[in-house]
Amino acid sequence: MSHPPLVPPGPELTVQERTRYARHLLLPDLGSDGQRRLRAARVLVVGAGGLGSPALLYLAAAGVSTIGIVDDDVVDLTNLQRQVVHGVDDVGRAKTESAAESVRAISPTTVVIEHTSRLDESTALAVVADYDLVLDGADNFPTRYLVGDACARLGIPHVWGSVFRFDGQVSVWWAGEGPCYACVFPAQPPPDAVPSCAVGGVLGAVCASVGSVMATEAVKLITGMGEPLVGRLLVHDALGQTWDALPVAADPGCRVCGSGADVTRPLGWATGIRPDDADAGASHPERPSISVVRLRDELDAGAVVVDVREAGEREIVALAQAVWVPIGDLRAGAGVSGVDAGDRVYVHCKSGGRSAEAVDLLRARGVDAVNVEGGILAWVREVDPHLPTY
Repeated sequence: MSHPPLVPPGPELTVQERTRYARHLLLPDLGSDGQRRLRAARVLVVGAGGLGSPALLYLAAAGVSTIGIVDDDVVDLTNLQRQVVHGVDDVGRAKTESAAESVRAISPTTVVIEHTSRLDESTALAVVADYDLVLDGADNFPTRYLVGDACARLGIPHVWGSVFRFDGQVSVWWAGEGPCYACVFPAQPPPDAVPSCAVGGVLGAVCASVGSVMATEAVKLITGMGEPLVGRLLVHDALGQTWDALPVAADPGCRVCGSGADVTRPLGWATGIRPDDADAGASHPERPSISVVRLRDELDAGAVVVDVREAGEREIVALAQAVWVPIGDLRAGAGVSGVDAGDRVYVHCKSGGRSAEAVDLLRARGVDAVNVEGGILAWVREVDPHLPTY
């Protein structure tokens, strides 16, 4: 169903603005009134990455007056395959700085506010409250739940998107008008249960497809055009080139926006998992570990190394001596060929999370497993910088 415009119209357009946005003014459902609403809107984009990139570019091109960008990361060479708001010369720069420069290049009059710190339970409400709506392109579950909590508590529409490999999802969460994020996804998955794009990969153009839909939803909400994705979850399969809309509904018992929700509870606790629990598996007092520098010496002495990453990750970089047993196989009960109870093995993944789980599984079966701190990324960084990374 349609919704009233989210933002009141700003001042009359100048002659230059009427020329610049002429193609918008020709649209019967948008016109001068809608463009004035866009010029008065304040939009927060969480994440200047694969989804944030196209969203930021199209919001700026559409004439949104104020755009906030939240990101605490720097541009990496691996980002450029999909994060089109950044270029080769931006590698090493703060993503907010690089993205802000691109936005201003498209729309010099747009005010860009850089939020260079990661949102947390103490800052999210204050940051989000300063905007009319939020576009959430975060790449991790703790941030998604945190943003969803903050938007629901403030009654602010939350345009959300996610991508993985060749698939994407988009919806508009809006407590009071439809479901919030936690209504549809009430439980945050355990760490490493759902592979990230950094592990499973993503087709860059899928980010463009989903991010553009997110920008379109933002424009619709601001101007009151059409029917926003409130109560619908849009699912995209790029390989089959299909888009399906699934109905979703508010949960009256939702711990975030339901009738019994506790509005005083700390943000990010709705699922019972705090944001900083995501990396809890990386260290444990009873789990032995070894540095990559020490591992190099052990390899020279003939140590057995087990790689628990996925096949695609090994295509990028792998230790020639490592035995490959994907973490999924270990979870299903598989062992390590040639390794018996009591034998010592060194286990690595990309950065240490999955290998920590694998060590626990193997040790429960009597194998003397040791976690390699920092995984293959630490090996490249500290032992062999000539190898590729991801």
